[in-house]
Amino acid sequence: MGGVNENFNIHWFPGHMAKTRRIIEENLKSVDVLAEITDARIPESGRNPLLNETAAGKPRVLLLNKRDYADEAATRLWLKYYAVNGVRAVSCDCRSGAGLTGLVSLFKKAARKRDGAVRVMVAGIPNAGKSSLINRLSGGRKAAVGDRPGVTRGKQWINAGKGLELLDLPGILPPKLGDRETALKLAYTGAVKDGVMDLESLAASLAAYLTAKRPEKLIERYGLQSLDGDVIESIARARGMALPGGVPDAGRAALTLLDEFRSGKIGRITLETPAAHF
Repeated sequence: MGGVNENFNIHWFPGHMAKTRRIIEENLKSVDVLAEITDARIPESGRNPLLNETAAGKPRVLLLNKRDYADEAATRLWLKYYAVNGVRAVSCDCRSGAGLTGLVSLFKKAARKRDGAVRVMVAGIPNAGKSSLINRLSGGRKAAVGDRPGVTRGKQWINAGKGLELLDLPGILPPKLGDRETALKLAYTGAVKDGVMDLESLAASLAAYLTAKRPEKLIERYGLQSLDGDVIESIARARGMALPGGVPDAGRAALTLLDEFRSGKIGRITLETPAAHF
């Protein structure tokens, strides 16, 4: 993924994430199933390898959330990939509840538990939709929801009814965000706190990626005649974003591009496919 200087770094592992890892390790024995939530636009980059290390052997259901933001064909391919590899996976939109029908039954099937409530640990990277899932399953706003990472700050158990108990945890990223492309995908989709990186550089990288991979989405969303020149400045002109003297407000346009990509307004776009694994 181009557009960002090679020295552009993202590093975010605040103290509450280290605490969450300890909580995961301490509570795994008391849960029956791990519900791992990832962003359908980055199904693998949006998974935390720490969960594989700490939860090895624990029954798991993988939820590809925000499917309404992702390319439908790519999501089908990912579901096929996970099925081939023996992973229970579903695509969903936790805010609306789409795709969640039968999820409780799937948890119970995975748990292989005949008596008592099924206890499910809900975990994943920041801003993946954990609290939205819990609120949907519990029938009310019992967990804080936000469109930014770090909304959930501590452990909380929630009785969701229907023989289901949910453990909500803060989102957790690994101490190192893998390779540069993985880090960028996480940043594009809002898993990394904006304050730890240069947003104009990040937006320039996203603009370069979309120009190369999905140019029609940029042209349609912003009414651009072409993608020649500085795309961020072109967006600023198209939206009438100007500084004193008529200079394009690139900073404001950069934030607009990031916000509208993250909220799916630019279109259904998936940033990775499993094709190389088949």
